[in-house]
Amino acid sequence: MAAKKKTVKKSATKKAVSKKSTAKKGTAKKAASKAAAPVGPYTPVVRAGDWVIVSGQLGLKDGVMAKGVAAQTAQAVVNLKARLAEAGVTINDVKKTLCFLTDMDTFATFNEAYVAGFGKSRPARSTIGVASLPASGQVEIEAWAYKPLR
Repeated sequence: MAAKKKTVKKSATKKAVSKKSTAKKGTAKKAASKAAAPVGPYTPVVRAGDWVIVSGQLGLKDGVMAKGVAAQTAQAVVNLKARLAEAGVTINDVKKTLCFLTDMDTFATFNEAYVAGFGKSRPARSTIGVASLPASGQVEIEAWAYKPLR
């Protein structure tokens, strides 16, 4: 009798593990299709307690860099929103962004596209001029969002 109970428990456990694995795989596939793949060996989005940190997002879509600062900024924000969604937060939860531009003379153009992408949300922000970015990008946007776990 004891042996039968043990067998049933093992079978139920295998089914539960199998369902968890399938759910995780399905989620990963869905998430990967919405945001650009990372261009390096890093985690694109992590949750650290109540904070969600999104690694710098470029203006890449399907492996192709958008043309120009405005288009790259718009696509970087689309990618940022997709990464935020993976962690269950929105652009309205973003409290700080760190932005990189390869040409500070494009600051006004960048600002217009940034405002369009962020809507009414206005997180604290730093913008830094850099010599270059991965994949010949002109714009990169990193974000820190705050959303308490419940």
